[in-house]
Parts: sequence; C-alpha cells; structure tokens
Amino acid sequence: MDLTAPDVGGTRPSYPDTRRDDSVEVLHGVEVADHYRWLEDPDDPEVVAWAARQQRLTEDTLGGVKSRPWFDAALTAQTTRPRAGMPVWREGHYLISRNDGTQPQPIWYRADTLEDLLAGGEVLLDPQAWDTAGTASVSGLALSRDGARLAYARNDAGSDWQSIHVRDLTTGQEIGTPITAKFTAPTWLPDGRSLLYTTFDHGAQVRGTDTTGLGSARLMVRREDGSDEAFLSFPEEPQAMAHGQVSADGTHLIVSIVTGTERVNRVWVYPLVTAGDRTTWGEPIKVVDVAEATYDPIRLDDGTLTLLTDADAPMGRVVSVDLGWAARGDVQFAEVVPETRATLAGAVAAGAGLLLDYLDDASAAVLYVHRDGSGGVEVDVPSGALVGLDGRPGRTEAFAALSTLSTPSTSFRLILPQTPGEDVVVERLELLPAGGEPAEPAYTPQRRRARSADGTLVPYFLAVPKDGRAGPRPTLLYGYGGFKIPVLADYRPGWAAWLQAGGALALANLRGGGEYGTSWYDQGRLDAKQNVFDDAIAVAEDLIHAGTTTAAQLAVHGRSNGGLLVGALLTQRPDLFAAALPSVGVLDLLRFHRFTIGAAWISDYGDPDTPEGFATAYAYSPLHRVSPGVRYPATLVSTADHDDRVVPLHSYKFAAALQAAQAGAAPVLLRVDTAAGHGAGKPTAQISAEWADVLTFAAEHTGLRPEEPGR
Repeated sequence: MDLTAPDVGGTRPSYPDTRRDDSVEVLHGVEVADHYRWLEDPDDPEVVAWAARQQRLTEDTLGGVKSRPWFDAALTAQTTRPRAGMPVWREGHYLISRNDGTQPQPIWYRADTLEDLLAGGEVLLDPQAWDTAGTASVSGLALSRDGARLAYARNDAGSDWQSIHVRDLTTGQEIGTPITAKFTAPTWLPDGRSLLYTTFDHGAQVRGTDTTGLGSARLMVRREDGSDEAFLSFPEEPQAMAHGQVSADGTHLIVSIVTGTERVNRVWVYPLVTAGDRTTWGEPIKVVDVAEATYDPIRLDDGTLTLLTDADAPMGRVVSVDLGWAARGDVQFAEVVPETRATLAGAVAAGAGLLLDYLDDASAAVLYVHRDGSGGVEVDVPSGALVGLDGRPGRTEAFAALSTLSTPSTSFRLILPQTPGEDVVVERLELLPAGGEPAEPAYTPQRRRARSADGTLVPYFLAVPKDGRAGPRPTLLYGYGGFKIPVLADYRPGWAAWLQAGGALALANLRGGGEYGTSWYDQGRLDAKQNVFDDAIAVAEDLIHAGTTTAAQLAVHGRSNGGLLVGALLTQRPDLFAAALPSVGVLDLLRFHRFTIGAAWISDYGDPDTPEGFATAYAYSPLHRVSPGVRYPATLVSTADHDDRVVPLHSYKFAAALQAAQAGAAPVLLRVDTAAGHGAGKPTAQISAEWADVLTFAAEHTGLRPEEPGR
C-alpha cells in the first residue's frame, strides 16, 4: 500500500530558511534527534524573526486563493451576528453576557429582575474599557453573598494567567490589589470579604517556557486587609490542584483535589465558621481520601453531601453521604440516582432537587429529580447540544442553553415543580433583538458508525448540505478524542460557513472522549492512545467507502489534543487526506511535560521519562514520525505566540520538520497568531480571521468552490 498523499502537482513553496542543528539525545537506549530544539524559546529574537517569516509566507499564500474573500465575508457574517450567553441568577442579581456583533469581547450585564435583564440591564463589566485592541477578556466572576462586591478574573492576550480584581458595586471602585491566579474561579467565603483562589509557585512567570513548569498549585485566601493566607497545597505532589465551592447555606467548603487532568479526585469538606466579617475553617472531613474515581460535589443539605460519581458506574450515577458519620470515619455512600445506559455528563443543584445532564448517543437529555432521587421527569427542551445548565438550591427557577451546528446558543427558563414528579415548565427566552442574523445553511443531519481496527464501532455526526448535489463532495472531518471531553454537534462559526460553502461536515466521537462514559475514555489514553487514531482513520475510510467524499476531497481538523490527533493522522496515513489542519496541537510527545502545565497531561499521554511511557509516546509522537521523502497532504499548522498552555514550540518544530521532509508539492504552512493564546478570550476579529484562513486552506486543497454568501 502506498501510504503517501497523491502528488498534487504544482510548484513547491519557497520556505523560509530554517536552521537545523545536530541535537541528539539518548532516551531509554534510543537515539532521538531534535534538530529544531532552538525553536523552543518563543522570545528568542531568532525564533521571533523565523515565526514572522513563516507568517508572511502563509498570509501571502492564502491571500492569493480565490475563495478567500468568500470565506472572509462568510466568517465575518457569522462572528458579527448578535449573540448572548445564558442568564444566571447570583445573590439577588441576574447576570448575562452579550455582544451586539461589533465588540471584540462580550459585555456583562446585570439586573434585579429577569424582565429588566431581558430589556437590557445595566453594564457590569465591559472588557473594551480595559484594552482597545480587545485582547483582554473575562474568564470568571462571582458576587459576594450580600451582592455588594464583584470578583472577576481578567485574562490578557490569551494567557491562562488570571488577574483577579474586586469591585465595590455601590461605588464602582476597585478594592485592594489584583491577585495573580491560574485555572481558578474566584470564590467568596461567607463573610463576603475573603476570596478563595488558586495560584502556582511561579506566579510571576507570565509565559513559562523553561523546564521547571509551573511548580506546585496552592489554594489561597485573600483577606480584606490584602494579606494572602495559605489554605491548602501539596508540595510533595507537584501535579495536585485543589478547587473549592461553598455550600448554599454557607456552613461548609467542599474541596476537590485532582492530580493533573486525571478524572479521579479526593473530596475534603471543611466546616466554616463566620463571625462578623471573617470566616475561618476547621479540620476537614475526608469524605474521599484516595482518588480512584470521579466524585463531583453537587449540593449539601442538612449534613448530607450529594455527588456525581463513576465509582462502580462507568456511565455515572448520583450518590449521597452523611457527613456526621463521615466525620467519625464511617463513609457510606447511598445511591440516589442509579446508572443508566446514557452517560451522566453533569448535574446541577436546583430548587429542591437536581438537574441531570445526560448524553444519549452524544445528544442532550435533561432530567429533573428530587434530591433523594424520586419523582424524575424529563425536561422538554428542543433537540441540540446542551451548552449551558444552571440552577441554585431553593430557587424554582433555572436556565438551560442549547445550540446546533448552525445556530449559536438559545436560552430557556425552567420553572421547577414544588412537588416531585410534576412537569418542568420550559420557556424560550428572547435575549436579542430580531433580525440581523445570516441565513442558516440547510443541511441533512445523519448519525453514522465506522468500525475501528479492533472492531469497535465509532459513532460520528455527519451534516450534508441540502443543495441538490449528488456524489462525493469536499468534507471536513473534526475530532478530539481525549481528556474525557465529549464532541457535540454544537455551534462553531466555521461549521456554519463550511456548510454554507457546500462542504460536508463530520464530527467524530472518538475513544478518549466523554461521550460514552469512563470505559470509553480509558480506551483512548495512555498505552491505548493509538485507539483514538485508529478510530479517526476508520471514520475517514467510512466516509470514503460510503461515497460521501474521496481522499482527494477530505480535510481533517482538530485543536489542542485534537491537533495531536491530526498530527498523528497525517504522519500515519498521509494517503487518506488532501489537507490537514492541526491547531495549537501537542506534537512533541517526548517533551510536552517540561513546559507550563504540560505535566498535568501525563494522565492521558503517560510519562515519557519512564521506559514504558517513552515507548508508547515515541511510537505516535507526530514530530518524531515525520519521515523524509514522504508526500504529505497540504498542511496548515496553527499556533499562537502567547499560548502558555500548549506552547508554540510544538507547532514550530513540527512545521519545520514537515517542511524539510515534504517530498510532494503540497504546501506546509505555519500560521502564528499574535497577542493570542490557546483559544479562550480571542477577540471577534481574530476568531473570524483564523476560521477564514483554516477554511480557505481546506477548500483550496479539497476542491471546494463556494458561491457568493446568501446564495
């Protein structure tokens, strides 16, 4: 079998000169070359200049593609459509984020009543006031229990580092000095003056790219006087991180302790005492002190803690534990909601019960049950992907939000019953003025299954435009397959534009994701990671065999862990794809753990410093599977110069290696966003430009020729 991409003809691009050194290491008895290690420092002037030359080549190349103006217009129409988040109620206020389509970042609004919020509300936070370039964003906010103070987390230029600020909502003035934090949601203690947050040892290192990583995580409390008090840390466990939530009655702090990104955790419950304007805590009740399963706290009522767990239930169930008995060392879990055939993906405390978020073959189903598990009723929300679910204990009002491939989120108000077993009333909310939305592409949704190398059936969503065309067509395959994160048929600006252009769209539910519970996740990580790539290959082959597309018309795309997926696919099966689009991908599997938060991903990728972990990672690491003399598909590698999660070295080194190895004429381009990070918090214009580049490149190399927008 010829495992090379078809020779597309044409002229090989003239790539910028890339220095290649002779770096070689012996790792576990294997000589491993690392010719582009010098590209690991993104601030080195030589690296900055090299990345700028690569970006100029990419801009010049894409600027000459005939379909580029079409995709520019289509993506502008998608990203500038008015949009709104899902309303939430917090401490006497209704909150919502909105963007009228002209702002780089959403604006947060508040109101005392839902009616006032729907009418507009008053501005709570406007990130445009902080940064005219639009690169400052809000990643979290919390109101104190008296509703008088707002804590909000600000991120700049896409960095994961957060700056937490406190604002007096009566005077509008900022209080105290900002807090440096990371991967945290600001959490008020009951006194309304003490703030819980997570930071790391290297808190001043905004762009950590050295081999020390982030150091240990520390759960801290910022007091009213500006002092920072240590709450909990595990210096002997460098990957341990703790996050806390306060019970609705303010009597306890429930702390979840995780190790990296592994989906198991400990749960410690601290009794809280609030005297005047100061909250203190006692010794924890260690409800779960050995991390062997997921235990997600949902609510605490009258000394009973309710949790979502996959212990003895890979599809998920709800259990409860009596804290009084647990404090005496007798931890006994009682089943509240048993495991079902559908995946219990989440649960929210609401009213007198629980809103349960199920994935039934990767599609949403919402149930409401009393907190003891009785009186379960299905919530009658429209079909689609659930992208938001929120409620509060004791309040009979909750909210849900759903989206489709071509429609951003639509929000619903849920009126919860007082009596178990009665129906939930569902009301659609009109959060935006009518009009101004682009025409939505008409498409036929399908659910298909492909057979993977080991015989496992791999489901995927397929959307084919209703345009009267028959036969194979250009198709975009998207996948992720990791960290127990499900792939849903939800909205992305690029999906709607690709369908409008006439392309088919396939979204694969690969092993390693969370669509089908813990067993599905475990089958796609560590020494089973190759299953993920085999699953995606099976979906690609199924699309071809079914006549949906051909190898000359198929593009594959993924971000982050999905970027790793694309890198593995194009190096293992270059013959299957006309175009490959790895974005912000993990592509060097031998050194990922040495930078920023990378060591946290050992739970999925294994530890390359061990012989077993090295052997597994080396077998599929995209950087190390690039071979000279192979015709690779046209490839657009995308990254961002401020990505401090998956640092740009992965994309830099991979692009350099692929350009040097490419035997065919298909281009290998590197796209570098500036003043941007891993993806969260990107301003509207950057989102539009990135999608336009990705889809222009995919269309050019799969033969997609879109007509005018609004055809």
